[in-house]
Amino acid sequence: MNPGLKKRFGNAERLRELGLLLFILVLGAVIQVRNPAFLRVSNLMSLFTNTSILAILAVGMMMVLLTRGIDLSIGATIAFTGMVTAMTVARFPQMPPALAIAQGTAIGTVIGMIIGVLVAKFDVLPIIATLGMMNIVRGMTFVVSGGRWVSSHQMPNSFKAIATGRTFGLNNLIVIAIAVYIVAFYFMNHTRTGRRIYAVGSNPSAAEVSGIPRRRLIFLVYTIMGGLAGLAGVLWVARFASAQGDTAMGYELQVIAACILGGVSILGGVGKISGLILGTILFGILANALPLVDVSPFWQLGIQGVTVLVAVMANAMVLRNTERSALRRRAI
Repeated sequence: MNPGLKKRFGNAERLRELGLLLFILVLGAVIQVRNPAFLRVSNLMSLFTNTSILAILAVGMMMVLLTRGIDLSIGATIAFTGMVTAMTVARFPQMPPALAIAQGTAIGTVIGMIIGVLVAKFDVLPIIATLGMMNIVRGMTFVVSGGRWVSSHQMPNSFKAIATGRTFGLNNLIVIAIAVYIVAFYFMNHTRTGRRIYAVGSNPSAAEVSGIPRRRLIFLVYTIMGGLAGLAGVLWVARFASAQGDTAMGYELQVIAACILGGVSILGGVGKISGLILGTILFGILANALPLVDVSPFWQLGIQGVTVLVAVMANAMVLRNTERSALRRRAI
């Protein structure tokens, strides 16, 4: 994307984010009218807590999508890392929570590294590599667990406190999500590596010709995605106090949907942390607040699907209009 077009698209993206923010405010007002409990502090904290894991995963998925990739394995990675961590703390109840988090994150990182090697070194299509890994890891979850669950009474309270405890008055999940976003914002906007990730997705051929290590960056984003999925697996098990083989089945599609709502392009090279935050909040409202106004679960799925389609169409229209505007200016 040339600098002039990139600048115009950036301006259009800012307008789109303002529109998304306005939509969230209007949606929140409508729900508040239907149910005055919506804007209560306790309910908002519950909404943000329930959305925290999705928000953490959306950061990694955004980086993957920026490189024109996709990761369908994160649901299986959540299940596997969550199961292994739950079995570990059940056997060693004195295990420090920080060590449990480190273990799950490390396992997820290894899974991400394997996918990164397949995609970056062996040129396996991302959808094929991650779909295959999804099935492998999901199968490994059932193998290591023997098809059994790890329930709440088998987990020590110190481990469950990872998701139920508070820091600075906020639920730990919210604090962890905020920390992830702060690091991601700095990484993507203020480091050379972060800017190069955008370049790889904008024009892979030009990026490689200009000396940008495209393969190394692709390996990096899948590794980060795996690490965040491993972290999410630990948080998920601590949050729901249960580990089972079918945990987070299909959850990767919700993560991708949240990214799309936030303006991340599936064509690569376009996406901002600020937009991702708005997209995640909107998806959280659609997923968690609609039951407050007695919307049927079937309608909830339909509303989520329509919203994602509208977001995809809006992204396509913004890009098309920006490109047409640039062509007209050149013709003049």
